[in-house]
Amino acid sequence: MPDKKQTLPPQKQDTQPGSEAEMTPRPEVHKESHKGTGKLHDKTAIITGGDSGIGRAVAVAFAEEGANCVISYLNEHEDAEETRRMVEEKGRRCILIPGDIGDPSFCARIVKRAMDEFHRIDVLVNNAAEQHDQEDFDNVTPEQVQQTFRTNIFAMFYLTREALRHMKEGATNVNTTSVTAYRGSEHLIDYASTRGAIVGFTRSLAKNLAPKRKIRVNAVAPGPIWTL
Repeated sequence: MPDKKQTLPPQKQDTQPGSEAEMTPRPEVHKESHKGTGKLHDKTAIITGGDSGIGRAVAVAFAEEGANCVISYLNEHEDAEETRRMVEEKGRRCILIPGDIGDPSFCARIVKRAMDEFHRIDVLVNNAAEQHDQEDFDNVTPEQVQQTFRTNIFAMFYLTREALRHMKEGATNVNTTSVTAYRGSEHLIDYASTRGAIVGFTRSLAKNLAPKRKIRVNAVAPGPIWTL
């Protein structure tokens, strides 16, 4: 979501997750001036939250570099179909899998589908997340905390564990965290806390996997993004 100093018009959607199709102006997904170099030719990438926002931009960029994409999302079917169209426009395949990544069995289904379709997993992008703006800390309920952690960090454990069964030397895991992990956020306290946890998860997993399996683990920490 845009921050408090936004220069773009505020969004008002009554559901979460929202719909990128309803946003005005529409987010910029890809610069046509950029041309891929085939760095991911015939590789397979799993991208959570790939229906819109950062996840959609990653999927399109990966497709331009030659990767096939497996995209998980909750229930934003229209957005997901648009992402698939954009990936296929780049000449690559895109598999859509709707469901709740906070459910370990769904994470297992994502990995099984990727292996059934492409027989390999080269890149895992843990990107999906949710946030609930609360001006007063008293309004952050136990239920909200549990839901935010379930989606934002527990799901990373579940999906990464499943994917690593099939990822080989040279594979890559990329986790989306946030600038809020480092500077905090007075109105997104539980969200910022999960983003801090992702930093710890990323650093620790990298130290575990790099020497043993030659798998790289990194994170990106974006600032404000025109997304849902």
